[in-house]
Amino acid sequence: MAKKVVATLKSTENAKNWAKVIRAVKSEKTGAYTFREEMVLLEKVQEYLATGNK
Repeated sequence: MAKKVVATLKSTENAKNWAKVIRAVKSEKTGAYTFREEMVLLEKVQEYLATGNK
């Protein structure tokens, strides 16, 4: 089932300008990896991935 963010972006005119970015983030406390999903403009994907953890 589609998440709410994805479902709302599909109905807009600019839906093709967005990308869903999934990043693995390591917890400092436990050392386990979690996954962070965010919607980012296509022009900003490389910049977002280069920034590291947010």
